[in-house]
Amino acid sequence: QVQLVESGGGSVQAGGSLRLSCEASGYRPLRACMGWFRQGPGKVREGMAMIFTTDDSTHYSDSVKGRFTISQDYAKDTVYLQLNNLKPEDTAMYVCAATLSCEGNYLRPGDFAYFGQGTQVTVAS
Repeated sequence: QVQLVESGGGSVQAGGSLRLSCEASGYRPLRACMGWFRQGPGKVREGMAMIFTTDDSTHYSDSVKGRFTISQDYAKDTVYLQLNNLKPEDTAMYVCAATLSCEGNYLRPGDFAYFGQGTQVTVAS
């Protein structure tokens, strides 16, 4: 079993930054691929970024490429999402996810096996 706990959300002004954290526990091979999703009010869950924890390879959705950065501290079992130049449309619940492998993974919710509870990000204009 895998457990994921997010933190770091909050309220910021447009143009601001936040760093989200996802602390993972449980059998490590089941969470070799870690990702971040978000779900805004009335919207579907959107995949933003993922990282393969064994080699640090990353992949981003076009909507956040260049503004958001995913990284990890392998020793701390923690994955981060740095959010820069935030916009009001980035307001959403940000959710950490994990699965066995990033190979063949297209950042769709169905590609991941485990999800955290989420941390809220609110961006004011």
